[in-house]
Amino acid sequence: MDCVSTPWHLITRVAFRFCVVYFGLFCLLFAQIVFVYAGVLTRLLPADAVIWQLTLIEPALTWVGQHVFGVHAVLHRDSGSGDQAVIWVMLFVIVVIAMLATAVWSVLDRHRPDYTRLHAWFCVFLRLCLGGQLLFYGIAKVIPTQMPAPPLAALLQPFGELTPASVLWLQVGTSLPYEIALGTVELVAGLLLFWNRTATLGALLAAMAMAQVFLLNLSYDVPVKILSSHLLLLSMFLLAPQARRLADLLILQRPAQAATQPPLFADARRNRLAAAVVAVLGVWALAGCLVSGVAAWRDYGGGRAKPELYGIWEATDPGVEDSDWRRVVFDAPGVLTYQRVDGALHDARITVEPDGTIRADGLQLRPLRQGPDRLELQGRIADRPLILRLQRVDPQSFPLYSNGFRWVQDYPRFAGQIN
Repeated sequence: MDCVSTPWHLITRVAFRFCVVYFGLFCLLFAQIVFVYAGVLTRLLPADAVIWQLTLIEPALTWVGQHVFGVHAVLHRDSGSGDQAVIWVMLFVIVVIAMLATAVWSVLDRHRPDYTRLHAWFCVFLRLCLGGQLLFYGIAKVIPTQMPAPPLAALLQPFGELTPASVLWLQVGTSLPYEIALGTVELVAGLLLFWNRTATLGALLAAMAMAQVFLLNLSYDVPVKILSSHLLLLSMFLLAPQARRLADLLILQRPAQAATQPPLFADARRNRLAAAVVAVLGVWALAGCLVSGVAAWRDYGGGRAKPELYGIWEATDPGVEDSDWRRVVFDAPGVLTYQRVDGALHDARITVEPDGTIRADGLQLRPLRQGPDRLELQGRIADRPLILRLQRVDPQSFPLYSNGFRWVQDYPRFAGQIN
């Protein structure tokens, strides 16, 4: 699939036909790939607009899942998982369509020696798809909202109760510089893909970044395996025409030809115009990701307003018989987390009335501040009176936050280490 007009091998032509159909359908049907190009308008669209393609074809996918695999594959709209059964069924359907289309295409177009021009256009399409996703995920880490700092309740949760995905999210979110560095790599790779001269470098950087992301998703069971693996494949497809040049330069230590992008048109002026259009689309997608990232930071990230009673509060003198509340946590607005004496954590959706009264199902509490770090909760829980006297716990008292950074360490610092 080189950019020069030399006859392609039969296997190359057949493989290219399959890739065009398969990757083309995947990029058009997988929810968020096209959606990122709504740009700054994404904030004006309905919340479920990002999955409109899957919503449209869900009945057909459900039918295939039922009759081919014997599973009830439906789209869970309240889930952020990209590895739902219905999406795996979609991949199966895309593979079948791609195989059939490749067979028909190969018969009808068997005399064509190459697809140089179509390859050029398809590479631009894939650069837009891959670049848009890298901008999306890169901004979500540079403006750290994908993996936010550990919530207060996580400081109280035993490690063994965490899922592998939670461990990964908390690990990355614990170090703001590390998360920003990860996002910067993805962001730079995405930006490079929108300019012809740097597209190969962008694809190379994207391949390395996506290989790491895919490995993490496999290792920590993060439900984004389908997307991350396909973004890696898109990177490799874009690098395939440059494989010999890269091998000469990086491995064989031989002179290498310049890595160029195949032209879309025979006219140089049109090619410059097309390159400008691709760059403008990159700016548009970047603007949309920035707007969404800033909004997410303010809505549920580190820029979110903290509730008045923000903090971890530990019971010092429970004033009701049989009360087993050990700690109360106020972190996210509208949520109260309480920890029982057995260590179990429970979340309750609450509403706070103008007079400060906290209400939830079977729960009514009135907070009385006894000082800056002392609180008394009076009310009823499950029709029983409750009085809790609480002391605020300083988050810096937890080793996760108190250790800090040191260049000089005579001994390593690990939890539970015996010196």
